[in-house]
Amino acid sequence: MGKQYQWIKVADDLADLQFASNQVAMAELNGTPICIGRYRDQLFAFAAKCPHAGGLLSEGRIDAAGNIICPLHGYRFAIRNGCNMSGEGYYLRHWPVEIKDNGVYVGVVFT
Repeated sequence: MGKQYQWIKVADDLADLQFASNQVAMAELNGTPICIGRYRDQLFAFAAKCPHAGGLLSEGRIDAAGNIICPLHGYRFAIRNGCNMSGEGYYLRHWPVEIKDNGVYVGVVFT
C-alpha cells in the first residue's frame, strides 16, 4: 500500500509563491518555513535549511540535474527525493506538491 498524505494548502495560487531567479520560493507548512523549488515545470517541496550546517536553501540554486545547492558549503541534494548527491550522507526532508483548482498543496505523510 502506498503512502497516505494529508494535503496542506501553502498558497492560494501558484503566483503567490513568488519564485526568485534561482527558481526557489518560500512557503509555510503548518507554521514552519519550507522551500518550493521549480524544476522542469514540476514543483518540489523541501526543508528551508540544509541538514549539514543550517544554510538557507532559499539562497541556494537548483542545478541542471535538479539538485538544490546549499550556499554555505555547496552540498547538493536531489529535490525529488532528498538524497545527498555530494556524498556526505545527509538527507534533506522533502514533500510532494500538488496544484489543485483552489491552491498549491504539500503532502505530509500520515503517521
